[in-house]
Amino acid sequence: MIRKTFSPGRKTLSLVCALACLSATAQASTPRARKAAAARQRKAAPPPREARRAVRTDRAPRAIGPYSQAIVASGLVFCAGQIGSDPATGELVAGGVREQAEQALKNLSAVLEAAGSDPDHVVKTTVFLADINDFAAMNEVYARHFKTAPPARSTVQAARLPRGALVEIEAIAVLKKR
Repeated sequence: MIRKTFSPGRKTLSLVCALACLSATAQASTPRARKAAAARQRKAAPPPREARRAVRTDRAPRAIGPYSQAIVASGLVFCAGQIGSDPATGELVAGGVREQAEQALKNLSAVLEAAGSDPDHVVKTTVFLADINDFAAMNEVYARHFKTAPPARSTVQAARLPRGALVEIEAIAVLKKR
């Protein structure tokens, strides 16, 4: 017995291809199919990138070098370190580490607010102390500013801080929802 296998001819293959193309086109033209295709495209496309934006406020001491008080990028606020300088005079506030920590945190709050955030949205801080023995005094002031869900924090002793400051505090925060 001889078996014959089916082998389509060119005309048959062309017809099958044409029908497949017509079917795909018809499916893509339905509102539901167009919506699904658009959703797939949105998922595949990367989210739009927010431009990097520098923050500047007169309510905090101006930068004493070639840097910004803060940079906003990708929904985050990256604050430069703030020392206990009075924004009006540029001089360190009188007193010790408590007074300087208080002023540094006020300065940091002013920068955060200018950026579109606030201390409640801070996720990470780094505290630099001229003398690690001042940790308890700084911590007392710090605790008053970050009461609920305090941010992650690192505290280190630095060999020397700008302008002879006793404390410097930097932060990373998320922007407030608009």
